[in-house]
Amino acid sequence: MTFLRNTDIEASDELLLKTYSERGDLNVLATLYQRYMDLIYGVCLKYLENNEDARDAVLNIFEELTVKVKKYEIQHFKAWLYQLSKNHCLMILRKRKSIPVHAEIDLMQSGDLLHLDYDNRTEQQFNLLQHCMEQLTDHQKNSIRMFYLEGKCYKNIADSTGLDAGKIRSFIQNGRRNLKICMENKSIEKLTH
Repeated sequence: MTFLRNTDIEASDELLLKTYSERGDLNVLATLYQRYMDLIYGVCLKYLENNEDARDAVLNIFEELTVKVKKYEIQHFKAWLYQLSKNHCLMILRKRKSIPVHAEIDLMQSGDLLHLDYDNRTEQQFNLLQHCMEQLTDHQKNSIRMFYLEGKCYKNIADSTGLDAGKIRSFIQNGRRNLKICMENKSIEKLTH
């Protein structure tokens, strides 16, 4: 068992993660999270474009961490947390598109939501991404979903699929490349029609 004082803010990310996983002490996780709160707030503000929404997201992401940190094998906490935060914000944006149009317009007039043009572009990007995801092979699609949306590492994906971690890495790289090509081609098609 790892012993760590709650006031030991000099401990490495890895030690804090290990200590939290073993003891479940929220003070330890809070110490780790505070190191990156400015980064997370910046990510949330970039995507949500609203100070209050970004602050709420920072708190909600911490709540997610209390469960997800124990569930996944995290090798590089800062990068993993960045990706988790980005995915959290994208899910918020995705949910927003289901707001009834009249409510969306009322909220936009009060300045609480994204500008209509931005929201439409975001929805178009999501739809394009979903279309292009469907063009991938099943292995690429599943690997990308587990890596980016579920925050799993190569090893966890390999364990749950029974495939080699090297193959998983290849599926993710090739899938990302294929997504980029598909999305660029569809964007060009749209411009030329």
